Amino acid sequence: MSTMVIEEILEQLKSLPYELQWRVLEFTRALALSVPRGVPGHRLLRFAGAIPLDDVQRMRQAIERGCEQVDVNEW
Repeated sequence: MSTMVIEEILEQLKSLPYELQWRVLEFTRALALSVPRGVPGHRLLRFAGAIPLDDVQRMRQAIERGCEQVDVNEW
């Protein structure tokens, strides 16, 4: 976290009227809720190898066939 950014935000916030300070607080709370929460990678390691190799190869082939192709009739 950049303390320089936080300090600048605080300076700007101090100059705002109370109502706008409250709106900033509500906005930051909403932003905090919108941040996607992930799962640490080490917790996913137990799934390594769970998909059979031939299924992985079929998925890879399907992705390669279906990606980066333009369907001119789509629109």
